Amino acid sequence: MKCGFVTILGRPNVGKSTLLNQILGQKIVIATDKAQTTRKRIKGILTDDNGQIIFVDTPGVHRPLNKLGEFLLDEAKVAVPDADLILFLVDGSEPAGKGDKWIVENILKGTKIPVILVMNKLDKIKNMQKVEENLMSYKLLFEDNIPIVRISAKTGRNKDTLLSNILKKLPEGEKLYPDDVVTEESMRSVAEEIIREKILINTQDEIPHSVAIKIDKYEEKEDIDKIYATIYCEQKSQKGILIGKGGSLLKIIGTQARIELENITEKKVFLGLEVKVEKDWRKKDKILKDFGYVQND
Repeated sequence: MKCGFVTILGRPNVGKSTLLNQILGQKIVIATDKAQTTRKRIKGILTDDNGQIIFVDTPGVHRPLNKLGEFLLDEAKVAVPDADLILFLVDGSEPAGKGDKWIVENILKGTKIPVILVMNKLDKIKNMQKVEENLMSYKLLFEDNIPIVRISAKTGRNKDTLLSNILKKLPEGEKLYPDDVVTEESMRSVAEEIIREKILINTQDEIPHSVAIKIDKYEEKEDIDKIYATIYCEQKSQKGILIGKGGSLLKIIGTQARIELENITEKKVFLGLEVKVEKDWRKKDKILKDFGYVQND
């Protein structure tokens, strides 16, 4: 039986979380079209007759602009040394850019861990010559030949091909998790991420990046879960936007999050939300740790 860890690495917004959800056949990580949707490493576990693959979804790799950005980059970097295989996921609808080159030169070059180049979003291109040109631009980033799989994370096209390529690279080993476990995430963490996803979907400009969620209390009962959470932003003006006229936007965010949490827990959920200002929290180590942005092994 094959068993091993597979780190998914790539620039922001190339489809890492979408791919993981597609592979697992259910949503365990939030996915939007905004950069920095993923902020922490999240494990997704696929178990079948062929073995067990422990995927590690990572934040998009980009040049850090603040302490939070440094944390996101570190989250991606620390997921590499312990991996048995790295999936370097790229947006195949575009040629390789500076960000892709930076990842290869600063993270992948010199590693002894095998790498598969996974070209996503090819369904956006109809011109096959353009596809081949883009492919060549990525191949040129590597000194040696590298296995390449073309996929669509959105539709699942070539998912089975990718999985068979992954299994070939993984070591023999016994399963590390029970068959029915798909993630290590606690419901507190899931609730934080679901609330943040609804903010990402319903807001624009700098607000999605300026928001952190903290679960203040999570009461789990047989017939209902009661969740109390605080949404932190960096400026008073952002607080006003998040609340909305007469509390309208906060109500939309809360309703959308509650419905999704009820689907996950399969019972009633009470979700209490409030908004507070924590000025420049993305630049402060102490606040980042308080919000859970601290490196874990």
